[in-house]
Amino acid sequence: MLGFTQLPLHADIYMYVDHNGVVHFTNAPTTSEADYRLYIKEKKVFSSQIYSPKSFDSQIRKASELYGVAYPLLKAIIKAESDFNPRAVSRKGALGLMQLMPENVRAMDIRDPFDPTENILGGTRYFREMLDRFDGQLPLSLAAYNAGPTAVERYNNSIPPYKETEAYVERVLKFYYSFKY
Repeated sequence: MLGFTQLPLHADIYMYVDHNGVVHFTNAPTTSEADYRLYIKEKKVFSSQIYSPKSFDSQIRKASELYGVAYPLLKAIIKAESDFNPRAVSRKGALGLMQLMPENVRAMDIRDPFDPTENILGGTRYFREMLDRFDGQLPLSLAAYNAGPTAVERYNNSIPPYKETEAYVERVLKFYYSFKY
């Protein structure tokens, strides 16, 4: 049996609006971007909660059935995006389990991106749009989910030559095959 120590979990969320009107969120503002303002002050909580790959199976199954996206593929995306942490926030402002950017949170009409059910349903719906847009081509759809569909289109419907995106596609596919078999 594994023993877990209590870990402090604390993540204030900061926001700033750049000169183009784009809203950015992060839990780790850089000192060079002094325009960040505290957006959400989170209470300090001590928890031994470690999220397992089975933590959100019922929500993943529901989204899989609703949007026709393979269950192991959704688990793989969530594993790669947040390692099953529903409170995850990236440096670029991606939120929740499926690491949705704020503009996608709005587009998918998600009220609380940290709610696992809303995040998984919204993220799956967005990924379904990428699958449809790229004719079911999984690597391109994953690249679009990571870098945005216009980046994939800008590179003639191929995976953009961004190290992060190339590694992301490879990582999700590796997890997908491990969850699938």
